[in-house]
Amino acid sequence: MPDQHPIIAGAEPLSVAGGPVGVLVLHGFTGNPSSMRGLAEAFVDAGHTVEMPRLPGHGTHVDDMVHTGWADWSGAAEAALVDLESRTDEVVVAGLSMGGSLTAWLATRHPELAGIICINPAVAPQDEMLSVVTAMVAAGDTVMAGIGSDVADPDVVESAYPQTPLAPLVSMFEVAAEIVADLPKIECPLLLFTSPQDHVVPPTDSDLLAASVSGPVERVSCDRSYHVATMDHDKDLIAQRSVEFVSRITR
Repeated sequence: MPDQHPIIAGAEPLSVAGGPVGVLVLHGFTGNPSSMRGLAEAFVDAGHTVEMPRLPGHGTHVDDMVHTGWADWSGAAEAALVDLESRTDEVVVAGLSMGGSLTAWLATRHPELAGIICINPAVAPQDEMLSVVTAMVAAGDTVMAGIGSDVADPDVVESAYPQTPLAPLVSMFEVAAEIVADLPKIECPLLLFTSPQDHVVPPTDSDLLAASVSGPVERVSCDRSYHVATMDHDKDLIAQRSVEFVSRITR
């Protein structure tokens, strides 16, 4: 279903043609490209070809997201990856939160990826939360309080939705166990950023990802940031280390 509301200012997708290395950048659940724009622009400045899609139902109004789910977001991410691969020699995928789980999911399906970058990825199954949210949906609820803008910097506000749509959240929880089971298929290098003080996704999700993949893992702690670290005090650290990582693992 097409969006019924205009795009939030700053939530526009980004597509820049550059060199032979492609970087696909994926935002998080109820967020939009604005949270990843600084990182995406760092890849552009490094000369790479960059794609940052606005995932279905995101970056407009929560009403547009209510009717979307994991199949829509993963389908859009994979389509963007396939398109980017057709225009470049090799591709790295970078994602925040749910974008991190999409990144890991893509890596389980695309062994040709040069590497992946995950920032506070949401990967662990949330069985108890799934039961609670499923019951809320069964009772007729459609949204609950928002989870966006978990940022330590008092001068920064993420333009995520003020509410969390429940059915889409259920769709994400329902695929978590399958994704975790497939994580050992990931053999490409992983650069993993984790905020010890994260009020949305526990740092143990990062631990699970690091322990489950089969390839080399490089971990970086974002000690001064909360969940949306790409907009927080450690944003420059994330950009610097990510650009260095892409340069190191690609030809």
